[in-house]
Amino acid sequence: MVIILHYQEITEYIEEIPKFSTKHPLEHTRKLLASLGDPQDQFRVIHVAGTNGKGSTCAYLASMFKAGGISCGFFTSPHLVDIRERFQIDGQMASREDFTEVFNQVKEKIDEMVAAGEGHPSYFETLFVMGMLYFQKKHVDFCVLETGLGGRLDATNSVKAPLATIITSISLDHTEILGDTIEQIAGEKAGIIKPHIPIIYDGHVPAAAKVIREQAKRMDAPSYELTEDMYHIEENTREGIRFTFHSSYCEDTVLTIPYVAPYQMMNAALAFLTMLVLQPVHGILLKDLIRGIETTSWPGRMETVRPGVILDGAHNADGVARFVETAEHFSRQCPVTLLFSAVSDKDYESMIASICERIHPGYVVTTQVGGHREVKAEELAEVFRQHGCSQVDSESDVGKAYVLAESHKGDGLLFCVGSLYLVGEIKAFLSAQERSTDD
Repeated sequence: MVIILHYQEITEYIEEIPKFSTKHPLEHTRKLLASLGDPQDQFRVIHVAGTNGKGSTCAYLASMFKAGGISCGFFTSPHLVDIRERFQIDGQMASREDFTEVFNQVKEKIDEMVAAGEGHPSYFETLFVMGMLYFQKKHVDFCVLETGLGGRLDATNSVKAPLATIITSISLDHTEILGDTIEQIAGEKAGIIKPHIPIIYDGHVPAAAKVIREQAKRMDAPSYELTEDMYHIEENTREGIRFTFHSSYCEDTVLTIPYVAPYQMMNAALAFLTMLVLQPVHGILLKDLIRGIETTSWPGRMETVRPGVILDGAHNADGVARFVETAEHFSRQCPVTLLFSAVSDKDYESMIASICERIHPGYVVTTQVGGHREVKAEELAEVFRQHGCSQVDSESDVGKAYVLAESHKGDGLLFCVGSLYLVGEIKAFLSAQERSTDD
């Protein structure tokens, strides 16, 4: 008998999946997709992997498709506030009704697999398959598909023939799973490269670029490398960055991004290069690609949510290094206040050391997020004190911590950083504040 679950029951069920399932090989995912008619084959996929910047790169791509009037699905993770954020079409997340319908259809096939002794799909695997079915039902033309962890063994790699693959910035993260060298991690990410399918990749780290280049050659995949000399910053203000992009595909082009972080130039440039390479397929005009870059919205990644308040989900050493680069630039112009939290499986001591060494925030508030992975706010505060910050307060409640930090911002900037969990909780808090004001 098929049991139909309602939305609240579904979200509760999905959150419980990690307690009774494990990661499966790609064939498990492919079998589940096949039982649903292989929905992933009904649209053209751009598959994106990388350590940092893959979500932002996907967001730029999706925004350019939208600006060109082409229907595009965007599968991403993690979500910040609502699980439906993982399935977006033209900037809008799935409705509760669509989410419910798709889950129940997938759940019926999952139950059949479990009854046959084949194991329940993992949390990520379940959501990925739901996303592919949702995009098929909505008849999208393209899908921008972000990997979860890694690439080679990621559930998203069950897509056998994408239109193109992209690899963003590579750095050391999840070393216990992906390897403890840049080369090993790049090898896992390069596992998404397919025979004869174009690969567009970030070439800033020579060791990673070499691995990707060699894998592309083995796969006879046309490769396109983004190098630092292909873009040049013109202006960096509180409103965003204007830069010039150079390539053989078009004349020098001035692009504007609504973000203050210089590393977002690289992500935008990588997405822009990809769309230039694929221009014969999608046919979007250059002026619309430019507009798509300029109007990109990507929550929680150097996102200005209120005047002078910026949220950034930097949650590993490379992400924090890039955050520091941005914050250091603005710290020369105005006072910087910091709201910080991190989870226990990240090297938060090194993250804090890097922040204190280069930014010297005038005031710091620490808080705690992440459930069973949380680090106590006072413990984080003590690390800041050990690294020379004298004005440090701790507050375990994220909402209260935000209010405290914002009250000290003055005419300067408040950066909220250290974890996507923190970003999600702040966005939920701000949203609740706005609803209360409206009432």
